[in-house]
Amino acid sequence: MGPEFFPEGMTVADVLRASNPEAVTPGTWLYVELTEKLGLVKLFDRVARELSGGEMQKLAIASALSREADLYLLDEPSAHLDVEERLAVGRIVKRLTENRKAAAFVAEHDVMMIAMISDRTMVFSGEPGLHGIAGSPKRVREAMNDLLAELGITMRQDKESGRPRINKEGSYLDRLQKAKGVYFEV
Repeated sequence: MGPEFFPEGMTVADVLRASNPEAVTPGTWLYVELTEKLGLVKLFDRVARELSGGEMQKLAIASALSREADLYLLDEPSAHLDVEERLAVGRIVKRLTENRKAAAFVAEHDVMMIAMISDRTMVFSGEPGLHGIAGSPKRVREAMNDLLAELGITMRQDKESGRPRINKEGSYLDRLQKAKGVYFEV
């Protein structure tokens, strides 16, 4: 996504107001749970096209999620965001869709984000540019386990940081998880 996504001359507040006036109204649920938590309040007076990539990403997400919908389509919402921002976006997507009883289709490569926001996951395989195969929707743990087993990779949750970690091939944890058939232990 680039600057052309936002209309010429519109500020962050203008973009959010056009999506849903509650997103810029202090005290409303959207303002507190979306605009403040994404750190957009301090950017209200900035021209949207002049934001950094991460700031534009957060504004685009806020603009989309502030609109009432039964279904949200999000393509790589974690792009251009640091780890803490990814966690914030994940929590917001999960909370907002649950609150609105809405669904979200999210195309994402970040395993941490997938594990955080998904109830069901579809794994796509195949050869890029030649053919693709869409797996059926499965619980996140099951889908990720199938994918990692196919790749021969094991992953666990780091006890200190809580973040997913890939085990070194042939390590004790790698061998243990493979013996149990548990490739995704998060």
